[in-house]
Parts: sequence; C-alpha cells; structure tokens
Amino acid sequence: MTHPDRLRPHEVIGLKAVRSACPELDTAVEHVRNFATLMHDRRGGDVRDWIEQVHDGDLPSLQQFARGLLHDQDAVIAGLSSTRSSGQVEGQVTRIKLIKRAGYGRAKLDLLRIRILLRT
Repeated sequence: MTHPDRLRPHEVIGLKAVRSACPELDTAVEHVRNFATLMHDRRGGDVRDWIEQVHDGDLPSLQQFARGLLHDQDAVIAGLSSTRSSGQVEGQVTRIKLIKRAGYGRAKLDLLRIRILLRT
C-alpha cells in the first residue's frame, strides 16, 4: 500500500518474490499503482484509458471497481482532476462536532453558536 520508492530493500525483495509467484497479483499491483499515479498527478482525463486496461484483464474485483467508476464518470474525472480538496470542510465539521460534544447536555443551540464563533 505504500509508494514503491518508500519500501525497504528487504520489502522490495519480498514483494518481487510474491509478484513473480502470482501473475494475477502482479497485474493487480500494476493496475493499482497506475490508478494511484492518476490520483497523485491529477490526471482525471486518463481514467477512461485505465478503465479499458482493467476491462481487458482478468481481475473481476478490479473490473467491478472500474464499472463503479463508470456510473458517475463525470464526477470521478472531476475529482481526479481538481486541485481542490474537501479536507478543510471536513476539518471544520469535525471541530464543530467536538465543540458540540463538549457542551452536550448543558446548553442549547444559542450557546453552541457562541462557542463556535469564539473559537475561530
């Protein structure tokens, strides 16, 4: 699951041994690495080519994943191409939930609102 450049030497050797013993696993590793590269480099336009490569292979689980990507293809391409992230939004939601839980049972909505505004 880690980037190949971050593997320790003994892990590289072990991975090569496992991949050479199982051609299906070797193919799966290549497909997953290619998809990770698409995500990392934000190349959403290339996702169709990746899906075609997966469909040409013989890995039912990856083919099912690829078919799932086709159901909302425009959103997948946009998500893989966009430089924007929902991380900031998710962080704010988590922060508000923490403040809410800290005052659970002691206050109503008006006090929660004040606590949220004072913490920004």
